Amino acid sequence: MRWLRHNRMTALGVLLCAVVVCGAVFAPWLAPYDPSDQNIVDKLQPPGGDYLLGTDAFGRDVLSRILFGARISLIVAVASILAAILVGGTIGMVSGYIGGRTDRFVMQVMDVMLSFPSLILGLIVVALLGPDLQNLVVAIALTAIAPFARIARAPVLSLKERAFVEAGRALGFSHARVLFVHIMPNLMSEVVVMGSLWMATAVRTEASLSFIGLGVKPPTPTWGGMMRDGFEAILDAPWLSIWPGIAILLLVLGLNMVGDGLRDATDPKLAGG
Repeated sequence: MRWLRHNRMTALGVLLCAVVVCGAVFAPWLAPYDPSDQNIVDKLQPPGGDYLLGTDAFGRDVLSRILFGARISLIVAVASILAAILVGGTIGMVSGYIGGRTDRFVMQVMDVMLSFPSLILGLIVVALLGPDLQNLVVAIALTAIAPFARIARAPVLSLKERAFVEAGRALGFSHARVLFVHIMPNLMSEVVVMGSLWMATAVRTEASLSFIGLGVKPPTPTWGGMMRDGFEAILDAPWLSIWPGIAILLLVLGLNMVGDGLRDATDPKLAGG
């Protein structure tokens, strides 16, 4: 908390993320209406009055849908990045620790995955598996495996030659113990920073896939899906796209601010600045 008081940008990022998380967690109590309730009589109502952020073409309350849509964005971002950290981080550590031809082959496979833009790779996976929440998590996780493998491998190449690792081997520790008990804690800071930054990418990718109709199926509210619905009435009801766009902007901005702050806090060259 003392560090946050001296780093106002990071504190602002934490605040933005906290607002979105609280809105998602307490959505059933904060939302004034059911996000799926349709009231055709009140369709395309402008912001104000009984509907603080207006209504869509089916008369559904935009504020309620934004609050519940935050759940999808957060679930997809957290689950996909955690899966990418687990799988990609393990691949990178094991590859760097083994070295040799195995390391070169694994990194060449990761380079092939990195050659695909994250959105295109996610689009291919979702198109093959079908649009639903689980497949969306899998698709975004696959786009992030290669970067996490790279970020985990680099420190292992130098750490495995350090004296404390050699001492562990001399004491008869297994390779798994040396790798996961002694080496892994020394690279977690880089992985955590990368994870916070990639969560922002996951939010954008989920919104993009939902915008083109490959996200969670309606009537489940998603920010990207709301922007797609609002795009059809952008001239008559611009608030349908503006409000979910602002929600995506605030969450992505907050995650990037938190990631930058974590980088400054964990990098010894920047920590004193």
